Amino acid sequence: MNIVEPIRKKNDLKKVESILKKQSFRNLLMFTLGINCGLRISDILGLNVGDVQNKNYICITEKKTGKYKRFPINSKLKPMFAKFTKGRNVNEPLFLSAFCNRMDRTQCYRILNDACRQAGMDCKIGTHTLRKTFGYHHYQKFKDIAMLQKIFNHYSPNVTLRYIGIDQDIIDKSYNNFML
Repeated sequence: MNIVEPIRKKNDLKKVESILKKQSFRNLLMFTLGINCGLRISDILGLNVGDVQNKNYICITEKKTGKYKRFPINSKLKPMFAKFTKGRNVNEPLFLSAFCNRMDRTQCYRILNDACRQAGMDCKIGTHTLRKTFGYHHYQKFKDIAMLQKIFNHYSPNVTLRYIGIDQDIIDKSYNNFML
């Protein structure tokens, strides 16, 4: 199993957003949703139009854990959902492929990897990068590992710190500040 990393620099996030915006609004929304909600890609791709259209909250049962999850749609996503779902059927998958089927994780992986490569990023990128990016920046802003652990349904704070790459950041800083 390959370990992917979060996108740590906000400037890199802006570069990727700019690239995806030029590609399609769908790609930009998929990325924006991923980095703003912390859902796994399987849960993002499982959303239907009716799950977000004219809603204040997203309510799902996580595919991996079977646990119920409810969280507010933030002010960045709300107008994006309104634009993206206007005139669409509530039972339709939110993210459609070019063949009008539900997008799959392989397509998302290619979109994300291509955009990050174009942005000049050299870290290990995958669809899970979206969830880890949410976690990394949430932790940087609030420094509340217990809340993040609860959001991710992790069993310990150490798992969450390792998961979002904070442990590695601390180790790297330690090495960089140590000389004999």
